[in-house]
Parts: sequence; C-alpha cells; structure tokens
Amino acid sequence: MALLAIAGALGIVVWYEPVVQENQRMREEKFELEKKIDQESKLAKKLETQLRSFENPALERTLVERLARERLSYAKPGENVIHFEPPAGGAAR
Repeated sequence: MALLAIAGALGIVVWYEPVVQENQRMREEKFELEKKIDQESKLAKKLETQLRSFENPALERTLVERLARERLSYAKPGENVIHFEPPAGGAAR
C-alpha cells in the first residue's frame, strides 16, 4: 500500500513538472516585459517633456540654443569651447 502511495505521488510530480516549469518560464517572461514597459514609460515621459518644451516659444529658443551649443560646439561671444577626446585605444586605465 505504501509503495502504491509513493508511486502515485511520484506520478503526480512527473505529470505536473512541465506545468511548473512553464509557469516559471512565464513568470520570468512577465518580469522581463514589465522591465521593458518601465523603460519605455520613462522614455515616453522624457520625449513628452521634450515635446512640450518645443511647444513653448520661450523655452524653445533656449532649448535650440543649448542643443546647438552642445552638439555643434557653438559658443556665444566671449565663451570658450573645450572638447574632451576619448582616450586612445578605447580603454581607460
């Protein structure tokens, strides 16, 4: 009778093991998708803020100035532009 109970319990474990593994896989996938959703939400908020700044004429001018100064190395009269080059070889010591 004990052997029959052990065999039954073992049968149940073998029967449900793929279900448990699939459940674990789905939990991991859900976690990864939630991380991606969080990252995309942060990006959407950042882009929404940038869009709103372009809609405001006062902020648009300062934003365009800042972007031109940063990306194109433009400077106002009397300012100096300093560039920092990455180290040769790509690896910092």
